[in-house]
Amino acid sequence: MVTSLIPPIQPQLIQQPRPPAYISFSAEINPNTTEALLAAFANFVNQGFREIFLLLSSPGGSVMHGITVYNVLRGLPINLSTHNVGNVDSIGTVIYLAGNRRYACPQATFMLHGVAFISATAPAQFFERNLQERIDSLRADQQRIAAIYQDRTGINSQEAEQLFLREQTINASDAVNRGLVHEPRDVQIPAGSPVIQLVFNRK
Repeated sequence: MVTSLIPPIQPQLIQQPRPPAYISFSAEINPNTTEALLAAFANFVNQGFREIFLLLSSPGGSVMHGITVYNVLRGLPINLSTHNVGNVDSIGTVIYLAGNRRYACPQATFMLHGVAFISATAPAQFFERNLQERIDSLRADQQRIAAIYQDRTGINSQEAEQLFLREQTINASDAVNRGLVHEPRDVQIPAGSPVIQLVFNRK
């Protein structure tokens, strides 16, 4: 009589796919909001979520912090989708472009323009050297933004340069044609998906 030493095969439990997580962000891009947004993403990633939606509406803000958010989101081990739920303006468009899939509500808009110099409230003197430094900084920021546009959309460097010369607001349909948006659609949050609404004090 031969006795088998191979253990019987146990039926495997079928794991249900985890629903995506959602982060809702409607604020200016500044140090405070940037830290809160990245912390929310880190929290979901540490919980094991690998599919995250960013519901985004922003008037823009700090170029440095916007590009920081873009680079961090692109480096996370997740499948990121971004969804314009209102208006995404200025440096907010760069954060939006971090999404692997990008959606926009049919009524949503995007506003594209160049980098602005924020003047001091108090009287100040500017010599030629100071002004040149400011101009060089603005051009460097615009080159970084143009490179992201060119990498993530159908906007080439010449078109980006034209956008920087004027403020232009485009709708969801035009954004699809320019390669910013993959699909216009309403927000659809599945039952059981965790949702974080980031709330900030208004000054």
